Amino acid sequence: MKEQWNEQQAAQWSKQQGWICGFNYLPRTAVNWTELWQRETFDAPTIDQELGWAHDAGYNQLRINLPFIVWQVDREGLLARIGQFLSIAARHQIKVMLTLMDDCGFSGDEPYLGPQKAPEPGKHNSQAAASPGRDVVCNREMWPQVEDYVRDIIRHFRTDARIAIWDLYNEPGNRGTFATGLEEVLYDEKLEVFALELMQKAFVWAREEDPQQPLTVGAWHFSQDPDQPESEFFTHPIDVAAAKLSDVISFHAYVATPKLLQALRFWQKFNRPMLCTEWLARHVGSVFEEQLPLFSAFNAGCYQWGLVRGKTQTTLPWPVVRKGNHDYAHLWFHDVLDEYGIPFRRAEMDLVRRLTRMK
Repeated sequence: MKEQWNEQQAAQWSKQQGWICGFNYLPRTAVNWTELWQRETFDAPTIDQELGWAHDAGYNQLRINLPFIVWQVDREGLLARIGQFLSIAARHQIKVMLTLMDDCGFSGDEPYLGPQKAPEPGKHNSQAAASPGRDVVCNREMWPQVEDYVRDIIRHFRTDARIAIWDLYNEPGNRGTFATGLEEVLYDEKLEVFALELMQKAFVWAREEDPQQPLTVGAWHFSQDPDQPESEFFTHPIDVAAAKLSDVISFHAYVATPKLLQALRFWQKFNRPMLCTEWLARHVGSVFEEQLPLFSAFNAGCYQWGLVRGKTQTTLPWPVVRKGNHDYAHLWFHDVLDEYGIPFRRAEMDLVRRLTRMK
């Protein structure tokens, strides 16, 4: 079985990549990744247009999730569409991080095939669909199918230079539902128990397929409390295990700049390449003008949430943030371009272009 990369291997990979400046991607025509990847709604022209905008802005990578449920019913079609997507991205000089599993089913529904529900007016990411979904994660009898899925995708693309990184599992255990009528995020303790075990197994399955790309899972339990001591950063068992198993360190940081600086110093001690695979939440102080130069200074790869305003409605803030007195009409929470490719703030895209060219 292939072993975890050592620090030298990880450093060499980082040197070859250069500084990563990317984004989490869904096209404006997809309400979730099921809609993106299904045969009937795979929208190659829009993807090509939007990744062209991203290239013009200076971005060099993206992160995108795959749906287990589509693989179950249309394996050959999904593999072909992944290949088509990678070709589009490569044409625009953008490498790809593929994410195989994801627990963020904020819609409250288990993933399903066919036409997806329309976005709920005024609601952030209202139809987010998990992969493989809570019912599968919490049922070990289904895990052999999940193993087949993980192995199959990695085996098929294990030497594909268009793929930069494998993110095995986005936010394991985060069933966080933006509950209707409740301005809070709820968590699912049972899911967390199963997700931790499934994540650990996914690393074993993935390494046995011997991909040339590094493996990672992001640490994501990061409070926005500015007074949280560093000794409590990323101490959740899922985060500890993810960091211990990953070839390159990744984490999420929707936090103000002083706390992001602390997080970068925290992860720097691990002597591995650092990737912040989710950031940008303007209402809580996670902003371009302060944080993109910080990522660059630390040579930490970064992937903001969102590219183009669309059906996910992620320009709207999380429900928990809406308690505050924020300007929802004029301030976007995530995303950087409108549906015509016009930047929300031109200075942000100028900064991306300037920093990526410098690096």
